[in-house]
Amino acid sequence: MIVAERKPMEEIKEMIAPGKKILVVGCGTCVTVCWVGGEKEVGILSSQLRLSFGEDKISIREAVVERQCEREMVEELRDKVQEVDAILSMGCGAGVQTVAEVFEERPAFPALNTTFVGMPEGEGLWVEMCGACGDCFLDRTGGICPVVRCAKGLLNGPCGGTRKGGKCEIDPEKDCAWVLIYRRLEKQERLDLMRKYYEPKNFRAVKRPGKVQAMKA
Repeated sequence: MIVAERKPMEEIKEMIAPGKKILVVGCGTCVTVCWVGGEKEVGILSSQLRLSFGEDKISIREAVVERQCEREMVEELRDKVQEVDAILSMGCGAGVQTVAEVFEERPAFPALNTTFVGMPEGEGLWVEMCGACGDCFLDRTGGICPVVRCAKGLLNGPCGGTRKGGKCEIDPEKDCAWVLIYRRLEKQERLDLMRKYYEPKNFRAVKRPGKVQAMKA
């Protein structure tokens, strides 16, 4: 199961500040179980945002899908997404990225920090999209995680080895994560984010194993 914590309110407000119409989307699976992204939590965060910004300055809409990490379920939001400026996802990092991929023309922002992933034991094929680093970076990269999708985990654009056609020098069968990020931000007219410098993550400071004590409302 994926475990997450809600981001600080000031960070959430800063992310969505340019938007006037925001869709807050919860997920009915993992983050509902750990009490941070279900229907109840979507309602609480939406109310807090309305009070903070003022209902005359921002329009907050709410929705919950059963699983944000599945494209078919996220597609159910299409009519609602067409009516807003941005999406605030209360899903895990994989959920944010799925929402961002399905609705590429709308910025998708993470309301949660994914802290760690409890992997099920048994048969199955899993593709890693989120490293559960505990400090979500997706609001700056168009909903594409460079920590796990870039072979070198770079936070400041592609390396000098990007191959012709936008492929990774480590794995020529894989798209360069930063080429994908550039194209996504270009669609959203947010390429100014590519000009900013970000300090490398200090992975030595990440505590393992992860532990979160859920607090009842």
